[in-house]
Amino acid sequence: MRWALVACVVAACGDNGVSEDELGGDTTVEDRTSSAFTHPLATLDTDGQNHHHAGSGPFDFHWEVPQLGPQFNNDACVGCHAANGRGLSQIGPDPFGSQALVRCSMPTGTPEVPGGEAPVPGLGTQLQDHATNSTLPEANITVAWTEQAVAYDDGTVEMLRAPHLTIVRFDSSPFPADALTSYRQAPPVIGLGLLDAIAEADIRANEKPGGGHANLVWNPIAQAMQLGRFGHKASQPTLELQAAGAFANDMGLSSKIFPDPDGGLDVANTQLDDTVFFVRTIAVPRAATRDADAWHGAELFDAFGCPSCHVPTFVTGDSDVPELAHQRIHPYTDLLLHDLGDGLADHRPDFLATGSEWRTPPLWGLGLAQVVAPQATFLHDGRARSLAEAILWHGGEAQDARERFRTAEVADRVALVAFLSSL
Repeated sequence: MRWALVACVVAACGDNGVSEDELGGDTTVEDRTSSAFTHPLATLDTDGQNHHHAGSGPFDFHWEVPQLGPQFNNDACVGCHAANGRGLSQIGPDPFGSQALVRCSMPTGTPEVPGGEAPVPGLGTQLQDHATNSTLPEANITVAWTEQAVAYDDGTVEMLRAPHLTIVRFDSSPFPADALTSYRQAPPVIGLGLLDAIAEADIRANEKPGGGHANLVWNPIAQAMQLGRFGHKASQPTLELQAAGAFANDMGLSSKIFPDPDGGLDVANTQLDDTVFFVRTIAVPRAATRDADAWHGAELFDAFGCPSCHVPTFVTGDSDVPELAHQRIHPYTDLLLHDLGDGLADHRPDFLATGSEWRTPPLWGLGLAQVVAPQATFLHDGRARSLAEAILWHGGEAQDARERFRTAEVADRVALVAFLSSL
């Protein structure tokens, strides 16, 4: 029995005997190179693989006039999700598009959808900073960074930076002084089908007063409020709406979900359906082999209280993609909204999310972010250039965990980062 226990610890076994290094359960792929995020689920059959590769077509395609725009942020999904990873914190006049965007709304007014936010007159709820030759972009957006020093208990100083936006309308009209804005970079798109397959009851089981709650958002297909699980504020309930919304808002492309006023479609029904299947079936790579530091970091992750938001393990429910069903997965998220304090606040509500609340991002693949994209940064707006910076920005509900990290000995801080880098 002793040797069986030791073997299980070394392999990081879960309670069903499956290694916890297999972050995506049976669907996990064996790749920790720059191509790690580019694989379909390991268990997809031949038909599923063919469908997945068909969906990569519209995802990778650079759309052109007359479908594109006339106002947009980028001309391709892959433009913000290179190699299916996170976008860079880059916005501005680059002719090929921005990899980040700005959501906007007014503090009062009539929302576009039930429970949503009031649009900025003439601009809606997202700024398009590029345009085809037939029109002007809605705004020129530039970002400046300010830095502040944060000291660890041993006197070591970490420099934290925060973005500050300048928004100028191209038509010379003023941007409303009281408009609410939220600067956001694109998150990675691995494992989304597995997150989609988690039963709503299992997500809600982690809700607790003062410790995380679900967002309820409008589903225009169901004509009802539903649990949100995708996006930085969990403002989309399904991958179909996430994809259709990105086509519409980021690229100016109409679809069966958001058609043109005359019923016309830029994205054919099969293209949208294939894109949704593609993002549902992108695999999660296996965790790295952990050294002693990383194993100690895993212990500290628990001791510091990180799992109260970054819940390590779920078992997926039923799914019409059989490979996604009933998988023991380790995404390190609860998909709930948490108050992270004033430091990270955008002061812009989004359905039930307040201006200081954010959805807990999954941590699987975190250690590969800068392998896939060497210039990648972290948090919703890319302000954190390292995992240590990202931890130090945590406040609100995560303040105690953040302070345990800040006041820890340097060896413990290195160990925690080593664990995160193994994911």
